[in-house]
Amino acid sequence: MGRRDLGFRVVTGLFGIALVGIVAAIGFELTRQSTLAIQKFGFGFWRTEVWDPVAGDFGALPFIWGTLYSSILALALATPVALGIAVFIAELCPARLKQPLVFLTELLAAIPSIVYGLWGIFVLVPAVRSLESLTPDALRRLPLFSGPPLGVGMLSAGLILAIMIIPFTSSVAREVLKSVPAAQREGAYALGATRFEAIRAALFYARTGVVGAVMLGFGRALGETMAVTMVIGNNPKVSLSLFAPQYTMAAVIANEFAEAADDLYLDALVEIGLVLFIITLVVNLLSRLLIWSMARTTRTVVVPEPAAAGATA
Repeated sequence: MGRRDLGFRVVTGLFGIALVGIVAAIGFELTRQSTLAIQKFGFGFWRTEVWDPVAGDFGALPFIWGTLYSSILALALATPVALGIAVFIAELCPARLKQPLVFLTELLAAIPSIVYGLWGIFVLVPAVRSLESLTPDALRRLPLFSGPPLGVGMLSAGLILAIMIIPFTSSVAREVLKSVPAAQREGAYALGATRFEAIRAALFYARTGVVGAVMLGFGRALGETMAVTMVIGNNPKVSLSLFAPQYTMAAVIANEFAEAADDLYLDALVEIGLVLFIITLVVNLLSRLLIWSMARTTRTVVVPEPAAAGATA
């Protein structure tokens, strides 16, 4: 190995170590800055529903619930649309429309979240309020659709998050589909597959990348702040209802950090940031494990059974 190769390996290795150090430093600092809350509440901070700064009682459960609920709801709404856009652009779109659609998709990803929030307040919330008002009474008796038709609430937050993560998921999924070798589609056609079946074969071949695109969108939804803050209602209550105002971890930090009147209040908000940091790490770890297991399955070579001998003439 030459000196230049060794130097290049050392420099790039230092970059990798620096990345690990940055993540560790963030976790360490969040832990250090939330010492008072950790000492006072312990693991009860994760499962307590009370958030009362006046009494000095703090619990993160409503914010954990609101963050996961809104993100999973957005993921469920956005994934089919995002994959449909990716498949259409990569496989079915006419050549003259491909570049305009790619540009519009990437433009949606570049819009600031505050703009999405303003659009949500003036357009989405009134539309959701009208939808909630038209909900039949039979459905409103169910816990999922209970509550007054306020417009602001979990449904609005899930919808705006879904709109925000569609460009990220569809762009990555589109590039993954473009990287599928043409031989995969040609082999499917040679076996008599229809166009739909050939596209399904390409999706199966690229499934690890598609899962990575979906998890990228999920991570984007977990950390979104301003747009969700403006439409979710900001009420620290655990509720299953889509119509109920709720709260997220990023939103409570953004709303109350400047108003923290004492050290315990400030440390409780920092600990919420630590909880969000841990949840993000866990979600990314689980997604990497899922992608790794799928990639390992893809690399597994299946040896077919020998064919039975045909009848002799």
